[in-house]
This record gives sequence, structure tokens and C-alpha cells, in this order.
Amino acid sequence: MTIVACSLMLIGILIYVFYPERHVESQTQKTRLEYLRERKEVLYDNLRDLNFEYRAGKYVEEDYAAQQGILETEAAEVVAEIDLLEAQPR
Repeated sequence: MTIVACSLMLIGILIYVFYPERHVESQTQKTRLEYLRERKEVLYDNLRDLNFEYRAGKYVEEDYAAQQGILETEAAEVVAEIDLLEAQPR
């Protein structure tokens, strides 16, 4: 009985996970600008988290500086591309 119940639950989970969405056409497509704005927010959140964790003593100075440099470089690239896209005429 347990095997039957587990099998039915597994089949239900597989159908839920792999069943195709019905209204794909009504979903909105993100523009490059929207994607970049979301990415910028994620990078800023990551920088805030990194600073918090560094102050909490979870990072040594070298690791913190390396990770901060990577995040700041990527954030600068994203902001530069946002500025470029916003400056273009529509």
C-alpha cells in the first residue's frame, strides 16, 4: 500500500513539474533594460550582504577585497550598459 501511495505521489509531482504551461503567449517578455535593472539590484544586494558578512567576521580581508572587486566591477558594467541603453533614442 505504501508503494502505491508513493508511486501516485511521484506521478503527481512529475506531472506538476513537467506539465507545459498553458498561457505562454500571455507572459511578458523582459527587455534588456529591465533585465539589467534587476541584475543591478541583485548586485547591490550582494554587495550589502558581503559588507554585512565581512563586518560579522565571516570573511578575511583578502577574500572580502577580491569578492568586493568582482561585484563592483560587474555592477559598474551593468550601470554603464543601462546608461547606454537609456541614452539611445527609442
